[in-house]
Amino acid sequence: MLYLTLLGIGLVAGVFAGMFGIGGGLIIVPALLLILQVKELEAIGTSLAALIPPVGLLGAAEYYRNGYINLRFAALLAVGIFLGAYFGARIMIALPPALVRRVYAGFLFLVATRMLVMGK
Repeated sequence: MLYLTLLGIGLVAGVFAGMFGIGGGLIIVPALLLILQVKELEAIGTSLAALIPPVGLLGAAEYYRNGYINLRFAALLAVGIFLGAYFGARIMIALPPALVRRVYAGFLFLVATRMLVMGK
């Protein structure tokens, strides 16, 4: 079940990356924190490791040296991102620009609200 959860998070991150051109960390870090209760630094490090080539290589290396990367999680997330980005791009290409802006704004609002509430 854990593997399916990680693949699912990666797939959602990939879809949103394909839809909005955002880094997977916007999806992966909150998902690891909220769904899998991973500690903050491990969530950030693992997200970087999943997105390594070439974006997070130096940052991921530093997190890895300090023990904050779960390589198994990162690999499964990367598979989901790879597949999800294709589907996200297909979805967004078919939508009118005004709807794209609204969907993205709504997503950012939901993530921000959840992250603010999480601290309480």
